[in-house]
Amino acid sequence: MEWIYNIKDPLWETLVGSSLIFLVIIVLTRLIGLRSFAKFTAYDFAFTVAIGSIISSTLTSSTTIAHGAVAIASLLLLTLIFSTLQRKYKWLNNAISNRPLLLMDKDEILYDNLSYARIDKGQLIAKLREANVLEFSQVQAVVLESTGAISVLHSNDSQEKLSKALLEGVRRHP
Repeated sequence: MEWIYNIKDPLWETLVGSSLIFLVIIVLTRLIGLRSFAKFTAYDFAFTVAIGSIISSTLTSSTTIAHGAVAIASLLLLTLIFSTLQRKYKWLNNAISNRPLLLMDKDEILYDNLSYARIDKGQLIAKLREANVLEFSQVQAVVLESTGAISVLHSNDSQEKLSKALLEGVRRHP
């Protein structure tokens, strides 16, 4: 039964460590801001996964609480620095962030863009179903976002027009 519970397991240390790491995350998130765990870019996602890995390593006693807290703080500080620099320097934003890509323009599937993004038509259709699209004529645009998410902009009223501002920065061609 040692695979269920071993008397040598540091359960008390894990409980205390979890509480301390939880407090560290709260304090750092309050200091750095809500963007700490946002997933606007690929590197945001990578940082979030890395922080999860650090938390796991810290709580399973692979490293100390202090070491884990410093690693988390340094990654969150880097996200703060990069997000600030991205706003200030457009070239940096273009260098580290993927621009969104149009996959459908109204009812037209842009097959070259699907191919470029390595997305199968079946995957696109699945996203349309998830968005409750009943007919292609309802689709205003489908966008592969810089995070890898797919946004489906649609309307039940064919007279409604999509605001051009919603497609600002979206590439029509790869």
